[in-house]
Amino acid sequence: MSDPLSLPFTEARRQLSAREYVGASLRAIGEHNAKLNAFIHVAGEGAGGPLSVPIAIKDNIVTRDMPTTCGSQILAKFVSPFEATAVSRLRAAGWSIVGKTNLDEFAMGSSTEHSAFGPVRNPWNTARVAGGSSGGSAAAVAARMVPAALGSETGGSVRQPAAFCGVVGLKPTYGRVSRSGLVAFASGLDQIGIITKTVRECAELLGVIGGHDPLDSTSSAQAVDDYGADVDRGVRGLRFGVVSEAVEKLEGEVRTNFDAALEILRRGGAVVEPASVPTIGHAIAIYYIVANAEASANLARFDGVRYGHRSARGKTLRDLYFDSRGEGFGAEVKRRIMLGTFALSSGYYEAYYGRAQAVRARLRADFDAAFQRFDFLLTPTTPEVAFPIGAKTDDPLSMYLSDIFTAPANLVGIPALAVPSGFSREGLPLSLQIMAPHFAERALFRAAAFFEKETNYWRRAPKL
Repeated sequence: MSDPLSLPFTEARRQLSAREYVGASLRAIGEHNAKLNAFIHVAGEGAGGPLSVPIAIKDNIVTRDMPTTCGSQILAKFVSPFEATAVSRLRAAGWSIVGKTNLDEFAMGSSTEHSAFGPVRNPWNTARVAGGSSGGSAAAVAARMVPAALGSETGGSVRQPAAFCGVVGLKPTYGRVSRSGLVAFASGLDQIGIITKTVRECAELLGVIGGHDPLDSTSSAQAVDDYGADVDRGVRGLRFGVVSEAVEKLEGEVRTNFDAALEILRRGGAVVEPASVPTIGHAIAIYYIVANAEASANLARFDGVRYGHRSARGKTLRDLYFDSRGEGFGAEVKRRIMLGTFALSSGYYEAYYGRAQAVRARLRADFDAAFQRFDFLLTPTTPEVAFPIGAKTDDPLSMYLSDIFTAPANLVGIPALAVPSGFSREGLPLSLQIMAPHFAERALFRAAAFFEKETNYWRRAPKL
């Protein structure tokens, strides 16, 4: 039998017992994790369930049986007294949680270099980043340590690492998957996403974890669909809009690959034409104001008093706050808290946060108008391939621009999916991003599954 972790999990389940499948995953983690640093915590040999497809969980999604550190020293020993709704639904469906994956601290980053537990390395080239902030989840699936993983999205933190690692990454519609148990970064943008080898697997997982949750006030009551029902229908007659403002300056291998992807869709009978989203160029500026402002508010709870790291140095309450946060938070988290606090401060709130929210509303209107003409909107997932570890750590602005194609979908709340679209001359993955209207995940899987079937890039795995 071939490596079961390289098979779609529907096939692997037919060939393996629950114990064998989980055991294969744990052995793969034991073999490869020292090289990649994808996992922070790994379950014991007793992990398993009645179905027991092994799955990894990003370490900012709480579980009762393993710590939830958020990649931070401030939560280095924290074990949650409750479990995230998405995790509970996986367990109820018989899935087995085999470990918690590494991430940029509090999901703030685009490379998984900002982790208190060290950087994640890309399975295709260990001198390159795995993307972020869900780099551990993406690397774990790409390296065939697990067949699937959950990550979290605030501005592209599932799709961007999925692109860098050559796997499928889904950001669902905001409200489609409960945020209960996801440690908050920016509550108006955060959501749990999915990373898998194939589109069909992604559709199956969304059916497991999606749906209304009374524990999350932003959870949608819209019924869960049969997300995999149309994956074999093809794209004939579907309309795809190429976002002109996003790709007009695109060049090099990413441009060549993107144009080739468009031709594959055309050959399948799809209509592919230019589309306009005039305000999309403002998305990164909007995102880094809104996200940092909300992070400033959400991370105020980590103060050394309620839970988390408590400094032993402080002699006054003020010192306790300063020392606990100063010792517990890393540089990138501190930077974003300061930027967000400034944007919310007296005299600057309307000039920054208020204006950003106003332009965000205009961006959503522009997307709504584009979806009046098109079923889907297209861009590359990332503007470049995975960059070398250390190349951008001293240049935050350059790092932030890694999210230039992904952040718009978070700001407007629509579903978006990254699907492998080829490889660079250096053998690094490239990726196509497909965006759809709110709650159109079923159609999104249809479009992505056609592209995947025509290219079969998912069958290639890194050699470790």
